[in-house]
Amino acid sequence: MKNSKAKDIAFYGIMIALAFIFSYLEGFIPINALIPIPGVKLGLANIVILFALYAMGIKQAIIIAIIRVLLAGFLFGNPMTIAYSLCGCALSLGIMWLTKKTKLSIIGVSMLGGIFHNIGQLIMAVLLTSTARIAYYLPVLLISGLVTGLLMGFAAKLVIDRVKNIKK
Repeated sequence: MKNSKAKDIAFYGIMIALAFIFSYLEGFIPINALIPIPGVKLGLANIVILFALYAMGIKQAIIIAIIRVLLAGFLFGNPMTIAYSLCGCALSLGIMWLTKKTKLSIIGVSMLGGIFHNIGQLIMAVLLTSTARIAYYLPVLLISGLVTGLLMGFAAKLVIDRVKNIKK
């Protein structure tokens, strides 16, 4: 029993570290040069979160996601980025967990997660700025969430398929 708990803790540590490293590396990708809108990111850490959701479960995915957001926010951001990220993360994970139960593929689930992450961040922006005028970002955020969700979903599917092959 103790050995199993130690393995779980080690696996959590690896997943959190990997998600955190992806968050850090994402800062070096000049996506804002292509899409000059604040908040648009690839979401590389979502590969780890999707893997956790599918391989471990919602509880584990939530724990990994929250710790990753807090670590990245404290080290690379500020309280505002933490608020935006937590709101986007919560909405995204909720939608991905619900749609995972359907016949939608992991790529489709990821695309919805990307879209709803951006919607969650936009909701937080409206609340913090007390203006709905910021919603003009919505079309671009929907498209960017769709595209990044597609890319991260495809990457997560490759990882999950590889892990399944290794286990065989």
